[in-house]
Amino acid sequence: MWRSASEGPKRIVPDGCVDLVIGDGAAFVAGPDTTAWSSVTRPDAVLSGVRFRPGRAAAALGVAADELVDRRVPVGELWGRSWAERLVEAEVSPVEAVAGRLGELPPEDLAVAELIARLEAGVSRVGEAAMGLIGSREAAAAGMAARASPEHNSSPPARTPREPGPGPTTPPHSPSPAEKRHPPSLPPRSAGSSTETGLSRAAAVVAWAEDPVLSAAVSERRLRRRFVQAVGYGPATYLRVSRFQRAVALAPHVRGLAALAAAAGYADQAHLSRDCRALTGLTPRRYFGGSSTVDVAVRDRLRSA
Repeated sequence: MWRSASEGPKRIVPDGCVDLVIGDGAAFVAGPDTTAWSSVTRPDAVLSGVRFRPGRAAAALGVAADELVDRRVPVGELWGRSWAERLVEAEVSPVEAVAGRLGELPPEDLAVAELIARLEAGVSRVGEAAMGLIGSREAAAAGMAARASPEHNSSPPARTPREPGPGPTTPPHSPSPAEKRHPPSLPPRSAGSSTETGLSRAAAVVAWAEDPVLSAAVSERRLRRRFVQAVGYGPATYLRVSRFQRAVALAPHVRGLAALAAAAGYADQAHLSRDCRALTGLTPRRYFGGSSTVDVAVRDRLRSA
């Protein structure tokens, strides 16, 4: 639950979230944004609302998140006039309204939730975040074994930072009916393979059987479609928004735009500048150095319901 007193127009920048907002005589849902917009209310207006965790708003609101992108939709259009009037008249709070619908929520999409968490953790590319989530279950288990191997963890290859791309370019493996019915079998080992390699493969199969995320592995196209419906836009856009929000959170603690760009995971300062202009409509110097920046402390304290 969050609460905000108006002090004039406020610049709202993309954060990947969906909010149920009440105040100034209206009740509406603010969808996930791709560009900045200005919130303008009466000088004495007080707004309150609920911020949904990324990926969970669609199920609670009863509409796919991609239908709400860059929109402010009246609650009456989603839940009916009765709910809208009760919210505006403060007969129920935003939290109570959402809680009244929580019992109808379907189970969380584990693959989408895992991809969101990895994108927020600071990966540089969507393909890196999707490792183990795309393809057949056998491929997912093999991918997780590769991530856990000593070679992968001890000596990562050097690579040049890149801007987020559309994800893996190789087509995902489509499992056969037999693969869908049975867990993956251990691949044959060559005479020269080590015991450690065999153990890692065995561990991959055990992980496939026990890890709900691995067992939820799907094709790249299907995962992206489910991600868009849950979040509002694709993984590449969410990565871009999440990285910029990381820069917003770090800005009060880092001196200089070049240092901020490096700390937030950008390839360089020019990369930060491009994203800042696209997402806020301002240069980094104006956005991070002026009064237009959203109140970071309030946003972090009141994030998510």
